[in-house]
Amino acid sequence: MKQHINSDQCIFSSLSRITDFNQGFEIEHLDRKSWEDGDYVLCKVIHIGGSKVRAELTNGRMMEFMEGDLILGALGVRHATLEATGTWEKVGPDGTMQILTGAGLMGKMTSRSMFITPLIDVQYMGHPIRNGRKLNMTDFAANPEIIPFEVPVILFFGTSMSSGKTTSARILTRLLKQLNLKVTAAKLTGAGRYRDILTIKDAGADNIYDFVDVGLSSSICPASKYNIALTKMLSLIQSSNPHVAVIEIGASPLEPYNGDAAIEVIRDHIACIVLCASDPYAVLGVMQSFELKPDIVTGPATNTIGGIELIQKLCKVRALNLLEKRNLPELKRIVQQKLCIGIPVE
Repeated sequence: MKQHINSDQCIFSSLSRITDFNQGFEIEHLDRKSWEDGDYVLCKVIHIGGSKVRAELTNGRMMEFMEGDLILGALGVRHATLEATGTWEKVGPDGTMQILTGAGLMGKMTSRSMFITPLIDVQYMGHPIRNGRKLNMTDFAANPEIIPFEVPVILFFGTSMSSGKTTSARILTRLLKQLNLKVTAAKLTGAGRYRDILTIKDAGADNIYDFVDVGLSSSICPASKYNIALTKMLSLIQSSNPHVAVIEIGASPLEPYNGDAAIEVIRDHIACIVLCASDPYAVLGVMQSFELKPDIVTGPATNTIGGIELIQKLCKVRALNLLEKRNLPELKRIVQQKLCIGIPVE
């Protein structure tokens, strides 16, 4: 049985920002066997408990959940090393699952760190339906003309999640704008969360893109599907005609988010590498795994002189705490050298 839902009856998570569902839609309860990765689903919040997880709206703002709220999200997979893991494929016949990220990533939790509060429980209500068929994120994905990617890249990747990638990219974007450069920022891998890429927009990026724009709720998906999405993302970046692309690989490239595949595709265009590390020893492991020598190591591993000295001793690379203002002239010098910028661009 189909049911019409008005836009004021539910919360539109940021994973629905590429849709036109705000005009209202119909939902239909579908058999579990017909579900697919990236399907939009409407769920009811059935238990919050002590959780502080909030809904990330289509504009990136946050709001607190209440039991009984209806939220429109999308089925997907999360494999966060420091927080929680889960997948839509583990949802049982009863349709109960969890909100795996505030962006509306829906799936059954498979594990959770004891250091985070329990996730919010939701009940599957149905799939949005149009012209007799269920709707998937790919139905609303950007479909740009595929063009060769030739933009110089400043690559941000990390030894883990929460290693300072977005903060560092924000700082460097401000510096690039001070050099009068046109900047496009993109997050090529991760689990859907709009505020990360919005942070770079707030720092001055002229254009921003991520995998949600091309129809992925998470970049954990088969390589064939991810490669199609990646090609579209790179075409979007190229079509914006930036001087430089600030690109973030979510989580670590060693995790199952296809970060390794993304790095290989853009490798020949990488002008500068910023590795954000939570631990000095992890720097060496990532360098050896991907045969990439960072131009700068930053993040929590550089919070003290002890960490900085250990990184430089183990890896023979420059370590800078970008949160310290006194290090910004050195950052600027390195970036100008790597991008071959002698004077500000007019």
